Amino acid sequence: MATNLIRRSRKLFSLTSRSILYPTNRCLSTSPAVVSDSPPALSGPPPPNVMIYDRLAEETKQKIKKIENPDSRFLQYNSPHPVITDHSKILSAPETRVTTLENGLRIATESNLAARTATVGVWIDAGSRYECDETNGTAHFLEHMMFKGTEKRSVRVLEEEIENMGGHLNAYTSREQTTYYAKVMDKNVPDAINILADILQNSSFSQDRITRERDVILREMEEVESQNEEVIFDHLHATAFQYSPLGRTILGPAANVKAITKEHLEAYIKRHYTAPRMVIAAAGNVKHDDIVNQVKKHFTKLSADPTTTAELAELEPAIFTGSEVRIIDDDVPLAQFAVAFSGASWTDPDSVALMVMQSMLGSWNKSAGGGKHMGSELAQRVGINDIAENMMAFNTNYKDTGLFGVYATCKPDCLDDLAYAIMYEVSKLSYRVSEADVTRARNQLKSSLLLHIDGTSPVAEDIGRQLLTYGRRMPFTELVARIDAVDASTVKRVANRFIFDKDLAIAAMGPIQKLPDYNWFRRRTYLNRY
Repeated sequence: MATNLIRRSRKLFSLTSRSILYPTNRCLSTSPAVVSDSPPALSGPPPPNVMIYDRLAEETKQKIKKIENPDSRFLQYNSPHPVITDHSKILSAPETRVTTLENGLRIATESNLAARTATVGVWIDAGSRYECDETNGTAHFLEHMMFKGTEKRSVRVLEEEIENMGGHLNAYTSREQTTYYAKVMDKNVPDAINILADILQNSSFSQDRITRERDVILREMEEVESQNEEVIFDHLHATAFQYSPLGRTILGPAANVKAITKEHLEAYIKRHYTAPRMVIAAAGNVKHDDIVNQVKKHFTKLSADPTTTAELAELEPAIFTGSEVRIIDDDVPLAQFAVAFSGASWTDPDSVALMVMQSMLGSWNKSAGGGKHMGSELAQRVGINDIAENMMAFNTNYKDTGLFGVYATCKPDCLDDLAYAIMYEVSKLSYRVSEADVTRARNQLKSSLLLHIDGTSPVAEDIGRQLLTYGRRMPFTELVARIDAVDASTVKRVANRFIFDKDLAIAAMGPIQKLPDYNWFRRRTYLNRY
């Protein structure tokens, strides 16, 4: 609209200049050679006898010229118009070498001999999704118990050994993966592999340690419940994938945590901690052959059960259900809600397009600078109208499904306006998408992915996760090529597949009385155009 106004005003100014500008020159001139239909060129400010409206018109013309042709000194580093960015100079990454042992265990490394540190870890294709209702929470409980002593090392010996080498040992559990990794100096990599092999194969689950760890996990659950974002996404999964494994929480219910025994932990290890579902990834100052020899030496007790997670997922598939959950709490000052559609799996061809669409919707935070001038039109709406405290688009992938949507926090009086802005911008992806917005989103996505793998730990995590999800390490050149292949027509096609007239899931908490009902959201998954 702004461009049309500028064009109209420019046409008005040119007509004004021809009809009114400098009328005295025409009247006083008696030579036929001087008479002309076009006004003389202006080299400076108009003379004082020109009407005030003509002066304003001429000043506006000069401003428009400055906007269209800004100073080249500023455009040397930045431009208001998005262009395709060439990342080829920084994509020359080291080779990722992969070796598969006879029992199915995969070893992958990326060497950077200039580094002084290294990260080595075990990525396991097992998480809370592969539990049942009675044992939900076992995977997370097991993660805690792995650091509570083995047959060779007591808790004190294990902690002192890590501290003495100046290393960092950590672990985390998600819905589909469990990870144990250590970041150490390059000379301590063999020791780190020895410790990881010991805790994964020889952990001793003493009853007193299990009892003590129950209290730790119950306190952790209380801390998680105070984190609103974590809680809202747990509720979103519970309603979107109800009666399916992805709907369960990672920590599990408190009743299960109090009832988990040593037998549950050992049964989970025997079934899910198998060599074909494990990847040992290392990054930093490491040598591939040395890592392979160390793994062969220490990882000798792993089961070779060929059962894959794809077979387990087929037994209990994740089925998306259009539904909502609302928890009204007037004691908190802000309302929060998440709106999600059924997304793509890791290996879906349209998963990259959904990543670009997530970047198009963007994120916004009231405490951060900018907002009103961001490239995302949704962020512009939120920032200009001040209708949210924070907002972010998300795209979560799983083996056979995913979640794509927007999460936001706002004051209770802004719920209806914020819901309208989100649904309008999300549904607009099916109708009107500009190439400039897609180009900007592609550039942002490529930069964020490159910035994300800065360090040995993120690189090792990227290797382990990709081998579990794709079966190989995808080179960044290939990933960038897939991102660059997404254009406006691709975005509209993918939006019509996942968003246009599709069911959605809603999770809301807080003073949400003014949040529109489910049917209101469902009707705005498409636009009535007459």
